[in-house]
Amino acid sequence: MLEKIFLGTYTRRKSEGIYTILLDTEKAELSGLTLAAKETSPTYLARSQKNFTYAVTSVDGKGGAASYNPSFKLMNQVTEEGAPLCYVAVDEDRQLVYGANYHKGEVNVYQILADGSLKATDALYHEEPVGPHENQDHAHVHYTNLTPDNRLAVCDLGTDRVYLYTISKEGKLTETNVYKAPDATGPRHLVFHPNDQYAYLVGELDSSITVLAYDKATGTFKEKQKVFTIPEDFDDFNSGAAIRVTQDGRFLYASNRGHNSIAVFAISEDGAHLDFVQLISSEGDFPRDFALDPTENYLVCAHQNSDNLTLYTRDQETGKLTCVQKDVYAPECVCVLFE
Repeated sequence: MLEKIFLGTYTRRKSEGIYTILLDTEKAELSGLTLAAKETSPTYLARSQKNFTYAVTSVDGKGGAASYNPSFKLMNQVTEEGAPLCYVAVDEDRQLVYGANYHKGEVNVYQILADGSLKATDALYHEEPVGPHENQDHAHVHYTNLTPDNRLAVCDLGTDRVYLYTISKEGKLTETNVYKAPDATGPRHLVFHPNDQYAYLVGELDSSITVLAYDKATGTFKEKQKVFTIPEDFDDFNSGAAIRVTQDGRFLYASNRGHNSIAVFAISEDGAHLDFVQLISSEGDFPRDFALDPTENYLVCAHQNSDNLTLYTRDQETGKLTCVQKDVYAPECVCVLFE
């Protein structure tokens, strides 16, 4: 079977925009890198059920979101003064797209119009005190996506907080609760267990995963456990990056930029506890993103600095990864999205 993968990139050196590549699940092989659309640093991508692609974009010094139809024809770009976004996500029920702007510390909301194009509907900033780390000079929103009960969860690396918002049909946000992580955690991304009762928070600044109990009734998080994704004796630079949980809720994967590895944890049956399984080389430099394929027999990891993809097979019983292909060319790749 051939599975299509969409790749988001920076376009600072060799990349020209959004690429696709194919995974042959019978041969365990990646091949056929193709430029799908020329775009300026489309560093994160999201796909709708109608096969529209929404991408980070930058136009003449302005940043925002771009919409592409299923044939990758550009529909429109909605931008404003300042740096581009770093994350986008689709809300199918409300027909909205959410954007996280790291450099501006801003949450953006866009309406999906009838033709699939976008229209800005709301934006807000976080003004809480920032953390003590040198990278926490002001709010740095890094993630904007839905909780299982359709609230918006927002990770802010700068303020060490995860914000919860209710969302109107028109795309207006109202803050409901805030989880304060320990100082210098640097919340980056959040994923939920399939049972919807627990979430797992990546700490970019301290290379951690925090297990959070989630109360749907109140929309609140409570810390249950904190583990680290690199060895205790590793004292060079590292920052936590991507995180994924398997569909059966048994395993969690997280990438390390600097240590250049993927950490594997087993998840307890109730979702409340993580146990270390494996730490494996990512076979490249700065693994900013990775994704499991639809069968979850494979994992594809992308490297921003070394311009390569790594392909692993995954043992569904143990969760362990085995590298089967590396040095697959993909320029400045920072987002991996299976069709």
